[in-house]
Amino acid sequence: MKTLTVDGVTVAYERDRPVLRDVSVVVSPGQILAVTGPSGAGKTTLLWAMAGLLRPAAGVVSVDAMPLRDRDHAVAERVVLIPQDNGLAAILTAQENIQVAMIAGGAAPADARRATVSSLERLGLAGQADQLVEELSGGQQQRTAIARGLALHGAVLLADEVTSELDATNRQRVMELLQDEARRGAAVVFATHDPEAAAACDRELHLSDGAAQLVRG
Repeated sequence: MKTLTVDGVTVAYERDRPVLRDVSVVVSPGQILAVTGPSGAGKTTLLWAMAGLLRPAAGVVSVDAMPLRDRDHAVAERVVLIPQDNGLAAILTAQENIQVAMIAGGAAPADARRATVSSLERLGLAGQADQLVEELSGGQQQRTAIARGLALHGAVLLADEVTSELDATNRQRVMELLQDEARRGAAVVFATHDPEAAAACDRELHLSDGAAQLVRG
């Protein structure tokens, strides 16, 4: 598996107003890092930089000491992002969303079908496999996005506020699945507002006003 390293990363949407300032953290295989902080603190920005979607103004994001160039490079290094807005295609069914992503990543169609069935079952969505995403509730859409992320079997898994729409039972289910991902050797980063979810992670990086502090681990 792979180690994710963030070294002195600064991200600025405007030249004189950095969203993140000199953030450094290492996430090793088998670990879950919680990224916490108030709204606007830069949690999503940090995960996007980790995913190769944002180029830092300074510093570097690396996977196994290989600096990420862009999102395509991150995908090649098996960095999977489950975005906060779920990123699903509304005109496809739940299972089609997962299968399309897997086949685009190089999976054989038969393997994609098997993994899709398993992943939806793990999220309690077997009965919604053939429903269009636009017909699903917000919580079901969020669980479908999580199922897709798990099916992609990343070496690095970035999960952005993926429990925000879920009830207590499904929040617990998702935390157990993220812990399963860490046990199989993935480096997991989980951005969350939920103190209980953060406490279930191995370490916690707290963001405030663009600065980061490792408060646990």
